[in-house]
Amino acid sequence: MKAIKVEQTASLQGSVKIPGSKNSSLALLAAACLSDEPVTLLGIPDIADLRVIYELGAELGLQVDRTPAGAVTLDPNKISHTTLDPAKSSSFRSAYYFVGSLLAKFGKVSVGYPGGDDFVSRPIDQHIKALKMMGASFTFHENRYTVEARELRGATIYFDVVTSGATINIMLAAARAKGTTTLLNAARDPEVTDTANFLNQMGAKIVGAGTDTIRIEGVDSLKGCTYTVIPDRLIAGAFLMAAGITGGSVTVEDIIPEHLTSCLAKLREIGLDIQEEATSITAHSTGILRAVRVRTAMYPGFATDLQQPLTALLTQAGGRSIIGERVYPARFNHAYQLMRMGAEIKVRSGVALIQGGRPLHGALVHASDVRAGICLILAGLCAEGTTTIAGVQHIERGYEDVVGSFRALGARIGIYESASLPGVNSAIQQCN
Repeated sequence: MKAIKVEQTASLQGSVKIPGSKNSSLALLAAACLSDEPVTLLGIPDIADLRVIYELGAELGLQVDRTPAGAVTLDPNKISHTTLDPAKSSSFRSAYYFVGSLLAKFGKVSVGYPGGDDFVSRPIDQHIKALKMMGASFTFHENRYTVEARELRGATIYFDVVTSGATINIMLAAARAKGTTTLLNAARDPEVTDTANFLNQMGAKIVGAGTDTIRIEGVDSLKGCTYTVIPDRLIAGAFLMAAGITGGSVTVEDIIPEHLTSCLAKLREIGLDIQEEATSITAHSTGILRAVRVRTAMYPGFATDLQQPLTALLTQAGGRSIIGERVYPARFNHAYQLMRMGAEIKVRSGVALIQGGRPLHGALVHASDVRAGICLILAGLCAEGTTTIAGVQHIERGYEDVVGSFRALGARIGIYESASLPGVNSAIQQCN
């Protein structure tokens, strides 16, 4: 078991190149199974969630080859069955994309129930409703569910809630269905548009991605192509916040600024000086951090995945900040860990009240999910003394080399086997 140690660090300075989007990569790797020819994806990050996808694909017969430069070539022609290992496919939420990508070609898919970060409830009711409307049937077992369809047919589907996962999954299923599928109240996330662009490059006929109405005309076959995943806007946003919490200046490179519009607006409101270029963004500390009100929302609103690092930043902003978590109201495990470091936060009914300006002190804390990990790293950078973060496996699910990236900016941070850090293993349960 590993742990990260963070020492108080003043004024991070420098630039960091942003890797490919984790959330887009999860969708694109599954989408490649729709092709009738090999597909090459560029910019795919080397993270734990994606390594599980490679294992799952290999067990189905999907041939996966990855180069050190991050190019991943996938050949779906040798897929021999579509029963995914229940335990592995339940280890992360988006394994359900294999349903959308395999059902039209093979007529039957079995997969474990959605797992990954635990925010109390991540229902798949919108996936189920939509696939049933397209002609699929479901059988639910103790640790997995099976989806079958003799033929998927186009349908007009209205999502009762805006959901990026269901929008992508049904878009995958519709790409090779019979007829035209129209998705209403669709998610507008960049990852949805990225998946649609990839499918179109393979020969799909999708229009409207990036709006709330997407129309997919099913095709009989899809061809191979080479495609580059979009950069990870969520990682970029967190590094920009690191400039504010340490009083420094950080540039994120290889990014699409438009994907961070709501985040940048909020950072300017907090007091950071933000400069945008064509493919980079720089955040300069002005020495002032103001309290703000934030409500998370689906894109283009403020992303729920940026709420956690923002919470760390707001512990240092003078006055009372309010965060309303509208996407996952229970997503506040990180707040309780920040309280262990001296933060004054009250959580009630999906709302966090943060009394900022209080000094933080180093403590033993636990990262309960991917984004909570980066939140605690940011807090450790401004806390007096040493912060030890357990639960590193969660951070590694979404960040390829988070320690190296922060070190390049001047952070005093390292990763260690927890056996070398007295008291860590015995104290982890107290952090949960």
